[in-house]
Amino acid sequence: MVICASNSYYEKMLATGEVKCINEEIPFEIPQGWEWCRLLDIGKTETGTTPLKSHPEYFGDYIPFLGPANILNSQITSVTQGLSELGVDYGRVVPKNTILQVCIGGSIGKCAITHKSVTFNQQINSITPYLCNVEFVHIILQSEYFRLAIMDKATGTATPIINRGNWETLLFPLPPISEQKRIVTKIKELTHLLNVYSKKQEELNTLNTNINQCMKKSILQEAIQGRLVPQIVKEGTAKELLEQIKSEKQKLVKEGKLKKSALATSVIFRGDDNKYYEQIEDEPVCIDNFLPFQIPETWTWCKVKDLLEIQTGASFKKEQANTHNEGVRILRGGNILPNRYIFKDDDVFVAKEFVNENTLLKRNSIITPAVTSLENIGKMAVIEKDYNNVSAGGFVFIISPYIQEFTHSLLLAYFLQSPSLIETMQGITKKSGAAFYNLGKERLKELYIPLPPRKEQQRIVAQIERLFEQLR
Repeated sequence: MVICASNSYYEKMLATGEVKCINEEIPFEIPQGWEWCRLLDIGKTETGTTPLKSHPEYFGDYIPFLGPANILNSQITSVTQGLSELGVDYGRVVPKNTILQVCIGGSIGKCAITHKSVTFNQQINSITPYLCNVEFVHIILQSEYFRLAIMDKATGTATPIINRGNWETLLFPLPPISEQKRIVTKIKELTHLLNVYSKKQEELNTLNTNINQCMKKSILQEAIQGRLVPQIVKEGTAKELLEQIKSEKQKLVKEGKLKKSALATSVIFRGDDNKYYEQIEDEPVCIDNFLPFQIPETWTWCKVKDLLEIQTGASFKKEQANTHNEGVRILRGGNILPNRYIFKDDDVFVAKEFVNENTLLKRNSIITPAVTSLENIGKMAVIEKDYNNVSAGGFVFIISPYIQEFTHSLLLAYFLQSPSLIETMQGITKKSGAAFYNLGKERLKELYIPLPPRKEQQRIVAQIERLFEQLR
C-alpha cells in the first residue's frame, strides 16, 4: 500500500505494519485523484510454466500454449501449439482479459491481452486485473516508463530477465476507473489518427522518392538531347573529338593494348537532305528511323563501340572464391548502384593468380551489370581510382572509354543511364533464366549514342551534378 502525506510518499507493509518513505522510487508526479500502487495490487499475477517435454501426452489442442514469439505488435499471433486436458494440470491457465508480458530475452516487455483462456511458458508473466480497465493496464505496461522500469529491475546482460517478484512490485500509476476509460478512448482516437498519418507519410515518402527519380531521369534525358546547357560555337564540334578518339585508338593499337579491329569505326553523317546516314559496306544507309531525337548542330551521332571498349569481368571457378577478404575483391551486380559502387560485407574474394590483370578496375572505367533483372539494366558507376585488388565478376561489363578523362567517363555513364538508352538496352536484352536478362556485349556496342564537344561535356556533367545535389 502506497500513501501520500506531507508531499512525500510512504509505503505500509501490511504484513508487519512498518511504514517507510519511498520518495526515491517515485518516477514522476501524478495528477490529484490518482494513486501510486504496486502492480500486484491491481491484479492476480502469475509466471508461466512448461510441462515436461518427456510427456508428449501433455501436449494437444485442448487449450492454446503461448511463448514470446506469439506476442507481436501488442497482439497475440496465431498459436500452433497447445496443451491436452491432461497437460493443463501442469500448465498455468489464465482467463480472457489477462495481460501477458514477456519477461526474458530480446522481446522483454512486449505484452498483449488474451481474448480467451490460454496457457503460457515460463518466459512470460501475466496479470489478470481485479477491477481495473484491462486496456488501460495494457497501455501502462507498454509505456516507455514501464519498459525502463523493467530493464532497471532485470538481471543479466546478454539475456536480460525480470523475475515475477521484481515485476509484480513495480510501481503503477492508478487513476479512477472512469478516467481509465476516458484515457483508453482518447488513446484509441489518437492511435487511429497516428495510423492514418503514418500511412499518409509513407505515401508522401514514396511520392517524393518517385518524383526524385523522375526528375533525375528527366535531367539525364535533357542532357543527352543537348538541352541541359547552351551550345557555345567556340568550343568546337564533336567531330573534332572523334578525330582525337581515333588518334588515341591508333596509339593503343601500336602499344599492343588494343586489337587492330577496334580501328574500324562507323561513319555517320548528315546528308544534303538533312537526314542521317551510316556508311555500311561502301553504301550509305539512312538511319533516321533508328535515331530517337534531334541533337544540336555541334554534336554528332556515333556508335557505342566508337567511344569505348567493353569486356566482361573476371571468370573463375566457384571453388576458387572465398569470403575471407583474401585476394582480389569481386564486384557483382549488387555492388553497382546508380552512379556509384559499394563494397559489401559478403563480397567474394579470389586469389590474385586466378584473376586476369586486365580486369582489375582502373580510374575512368565504367561498370554495369551484364546479367541482371530488367529494372537494373543500365545501372552505371564510374571508377574513381586505380585498384590493384578489385575486379568485377563475369556477369559485369567493364567499359573503358578511349579518352581517359574522368569527366568524359561520367558523361558517357550519365548518357547510358538516360531513359531513352536504358529503354533501348532493355529492348536488346535476352531472357536468361526465370528473372534475369542478358545484355549482350556486341549488341551494346552497336547502339547509337550522341556525342557533344569535349568542353561542353564538362559543362553538362557539372550541371547534372549540381541538379542532382539539389534533389538529395
